[in-house]
Amino acid sequence: MDLTAAQDFVSGLWDEEIVPELVEYIRIPAKSPHFDPQWQANGHIDRAVDQMVRWAEGKLAELPGATIEVVRLEGRTPTILIEAPGDLDDTVLLYGHLDKQPEMVGWAEGLGPWEPVLKDGKLYGRGGADDGYAIYASVTALLALQRQGIPRGRAVVLIEACEESGSYDLPYYVDHLADRIGQPSLVICLDSGCGNYDQLWLTTSLRGLAGGLLTVQVLNEGVHSGDASGIVPDSFRLARALVERLEDEATGEVRLPALNVQIPPERREQAQAAAEVLGEEVWRKFPFAGKTRPPSLDGTELVLNRTWRPQLAVVGAGGLPEPEQAGNVLRPSTTLKLSVRLPPTADPTKAQAALAETLTADAPQGAEISWDGQQASPGWNAPPLSPWLETAVQEASQAVFGRPAVMMGEGGTIPFMGMLGEKFPKAQFLITGVLGPHSNAHGPNEFLHIEMGKRVTTCTALVLAAHGAR
Repeated sequence: MDLTAAQDFVSGLWDEEIVPELVEYIRIPAKSPHFDPQWQANGHIDRAVDQMVRWAEGKLAELPGATIEVVRLEGRTPTILIEAPGDLDDTVLLYGHLDKQPEMVGWAEGLGPWEPVLKDGKLYGRGGADDGYAIYASVTALLALQRQGIPRGRAVVLIEACEESGSYDLPYYVDHLADRIGQPSLVICLDSGCGNYDQLWLTTSLRGLAGGLLTVQVLNEGVHSGDASGIVPDSFRLARALVERLEDEATGEVRLPALNVQIPPERREQAQAAAEVLGEEVWRKFPFAGKTRPPSLDGTELVLNRTWRPQLAVVGAGGLPEPEQAGNVLRPSTTLKLSVRLPPTADPTKAQAALAETLTADAPQGAEISWDGQQASPGWNAPPLSPWLETAVQEASQAVFGRPAVMMGEGGTIPFMGMLGEKFPKAQFLITGVLGPHSNAHGPNEFLHIEMGKRVTTCTALVLAAHGAR
């Protein structure tokens, strides 16, 4: 492959078409069904699908025999399927998603989730990096090979619309489309992170997720706190006590055995190597307030904390009025939304059962305790890299970035990976992405690093070429 020609093509298409497309995509509040139960009536997901399909249809004309279809199973979010015949009797599956996280508060002045802003080489707004760019990068990588006549395998591009809700629709589509997907020997996912924007990052593992709603009810209606406190327990205090059953309040260490695993030695070694590359950026990339600090300054331990150790976060609360509306009332109940990131190899079903048992047993002071387990998604631990893929990844990173690729687990959850790992146990996996320092996926001020998007696209093309030549 002529690297300079490929880079020029990719960069030009990003500047002329992909960035403008993503600007319009960001304007669409295509929230995942978990955050927009009326997604069908609201039509935002369909708007995003239509926009992506219109762009892809115009580009696929350059790929002989390529087709695109919006597949719709009754009652489920739509899926975009692209099939591009190749020169070889071998299949590559490229994956992404188009649904988004909700708005979140705290956006900086002039920025917002549905208001795209281009600034300093970054495109701000919800969903551009997570993961709206995936279909554009995938098609562009295929076009880069086609322009130079580089042989490649058959390509299937699958873009779902339910990932941020746990991909609960995706298994039905994978089964429905099994004959058309075939048996891929390589799976490429562009929905992951990167430790910096200076080299290619290969994700070696993903955490699972278990979560739900913990509700503690002590009264049938609120009462005057001056009259009742000291007799009626505060529901928040009891909820706090239940949460402390799960974790050490001083260190954040999750106590339940069902949520912990033995960390593989090779993942420890990779964590150490990644920590050496990142240095203090392991923790400095986060917008700490005041003198807040991480539990440790040991980079390796911090990498393992966010990739191989369970961690609990209280991500929402109910029953608590806004401060300006809060009177001196002992509230009847408190609801906490708990999110537990699980180690890659932990069993999410067993983890969910352990959470339910631990939180509801022996209710403090006889309060009414309920646990609504809403999520139980598996993690994923990548199979060992084949020599050809390890070589291809390193050569691509050196060619495009001038630096070696780095392997590291990611703290997020992509249920699709675990599912594909089970269905295609012989496949190789290239999991990478553009979610680097300060890009803040799911939070305020999310951005897409445009140059990183271009480089990841070019690296994808190089790996596709290597796959075809192996």
